[in-house]
Amino acid sequence: MADATPVDPSAALARLAEERVDHRFKGLPPDADGLTVGELAAQRRNLFTDGFATPVLVLSAERLEHNLKLMETYAARHGLAFAPHGKTSMAPQLFHRQLEHGAWGITLAVPHQVRVARAFGIQRVFLANELVDAAALRWIAAELAADPSFRFVCYVDSVRGVELMDAALRGAARPVDVVVELGAGEDARTGVRTETECAAVAEAVAHAGTLRLVGVAGYEGEVPQADPERVRAWLRRLVSLAVDFDKAGRFSGTGLDEIVVSAGGSAWFDAVADVFAEIPELSLPVLKLLRSGAYVSHDDGHYRKVTPFTRIPEEGALHPAFRLWTQVVSRPSAEQAFVNAGKRDAAYDLDLPFAQVVRRDGIERPAAGISVNALSDQHAWLRTTPEADLEVGDWLGLGLSHPCTSFDKWPLIPVAEADGTVVDYIRTFF
Repeated sequence: MADATPVDPSAALARLAEERVDHRFKGLPPDADGLTVGELAAQRRNLFTDGFATPVLVLSAERLEHNLKLMETYAARHGLAFAPHGKTSMAPQLFHRQLEHGAWGITLAVPHQVRVARAFGIQRVFLANELVDAAALRWIAAELAADPSFRFVCYVDSVRGVELMDAALRGAARPVDVVVELGAGEDARTGVRTETECAAVAEAVAHAGTLRLVGVAGYEGEVPQADPERVRAWLRRLVSLAVDFDKAGRFSGTGLDEIVVSAGGSAWFDAVADVFAEIPELSLPVLKLLRSGAYVSHDDGHYRKVTPFTRIPEEGALHPAFRLWTQVVSRPSAEQAFVNAGKRDAAYDLDLPFAQVVRRDGIERPAAGISVNALSDQHAWLRTTPEADLEVGDWLGLGLSHPCTSFDKWPLIPVAEADGTVVDYIRTFF
């Protein structure tokens, strides 16, 4: 099990800079082929004048740093530990920047993502899923055995799941820590539906020598017809479940030093903060673990509308950090134009991209009278009004909706300062 050797994060990240630039990476300057990523970054090329080809997805250096600092401040102000969901970016460089900005660890969803995190030395992983794959469980057991400082927590949401985990982990050196996932309703995604069933799952964990119950968790974003009242009601059920488990002695005698209570997507973390502040004193300290992930890049669509900072502006504001630069390749009529980016390049599962700025001859201006009304594989269809001054060859900057399906289309993403100077490249692993 070569993967079980503890990793030096600095060395692993440094190796990313040694990767050679070539045809695998969209949008990069063709004349950069053969350079290492580090060598290209050191050149500090300008996005608009130094050979980058459209389409190219770019992260704003300033906005990225702003978002990291804001959520660090928010979590600290509300007494929350923070394990941002790494599935959003699958970018180890960003994982480590999140850790540098106070994150407790990284949340992930599937075994492959955990392997990526471990390959870059992430020491605390919260898996927001029940893990029943025997091969993956054996690998996790090997990681835990080889690295005493590795902390791994995952969901359980069924007695059957507990049985499968226990069977796969027989003989493991360390138990796997688990939290019972409380479902958010009958039509929710995963999770145990009733408190009675939660108790049965917890009892099954108690009888499985390979598992250790460390808390409760869930995802309030799945609450049906979510509004502040319904979300807070479900979060109070989650807290009550932790209290009931504690009163029943389910956390005693297991060597725990804290009880985990975890929730928090990117739409309701203000409700999580409010309700978690109400958690009463339990037999052990409580790790109040928030898992919001979309904040790192934010967006210009769905999350811009649903972020709690629209309800609590006194706490600050996230800034959309993505821009997809495209080029007008066809202007067949006064009402229509096409740019050279489509479904292969832009998120489209929540909203279509948003036309933001037009760039021509080094001058940038608002994209007045321009909207995206459809996407093909490699084209965005634009509707234009008479006020739209748009020509073939113009660069069009698009805002995007849904970070999770924006990052996954780009294996290497330039990070540019406001003047277009590219200062870094973010490697993703999907």
